[in-house]
Amino acid sequence: MPVRTVVWGENIHEQTNEDVRALYPEGMHGAIAAALAEDGNIQVSVATLQDAEHGLSEERLAATDVLTWWGHRAHGDVSDEVVARVQRRVWEGMGLIVLHSGHYSKIFRLLMGTPCSLKWREAGERERLWVVNRGHPIARGLGDYVELPNTEMYGEPFAVPEPMETVFISWYEGGEVFRSGMTFQRGAGRIFYLSPGHETYPIYHNPEMQQILRNAVNWAYNPMPGWSSITQAPNVPIEQAREKLVQKGARLHADGEEGFR
Repeated sequence: MPVRTVVWGENIHEQTNEDVRALYPEGMHGAIAAALAEDGNIQVSVATLQDAEHGLSEERLAATDVLTWWGHRAHGDVSDEVVARVQRRVWEGMGLIVLHSGHYSKIFRLLMGTPCSLKWREAGERERLWVVNRGHPIARGLGDYVELPNTEMYGEPFAVPEPMETVFISWYEGGEVFRSGMTFQRGAGRIFYLSPGHETYPIYHNPEMQQILRNAVNWAYNPMPGWSSITQAPNVPIEQAREKLVQKGARLHADGEEGFR
């Protein structure tokens, strides 16, 4: 089965900044989608902030295996209802790839439970993305590092939880370092954060960066049926216990009554 992937883009800088528009005439989401489509196992479509329900209706998310997310200028314009919808799908098993300034997106901060703050500098400096986990599927096909001639610096400390795995660590021309590729899991959903992707540089046209994106989508894919009951907390009556039970002591709830949340 193909990995049904939705590439979500904020789609603002491409409309308002001539430099960004020149680099990405089809939008950054368009460039990312085109790169993913080179993998015959990935079935890709796009959605943007300007679409109805930001292009992320209940029905569409239910049919999505992996969602990629790029946002920067308008994090606050994303509907809280849609964010909660995406969060639940991640819990159920949908993969999520968060890109560049998406570290401050509502969905990433909600799933991380931390400020997700970092240092930054926009100086067009060189970035060397070191592969520190050579055996990881996201690093498939790469050498020791990926060299980006111009990028925005992101520096430590990066206020996120301890990741499951660190795949990349970046060094910048100005001397800073950054954990630039990390994996997390929330519920049944795999999450990958990848920092390179500043809009005024052609980073998503770089063949090695495109390979990382394809690898990440395939890694994040969970072929198991969605864990649709993950948010349920059923009260199991005594008579339905696997072994015979006798009620002991007082209790707050009657059989079948919902608990407090």
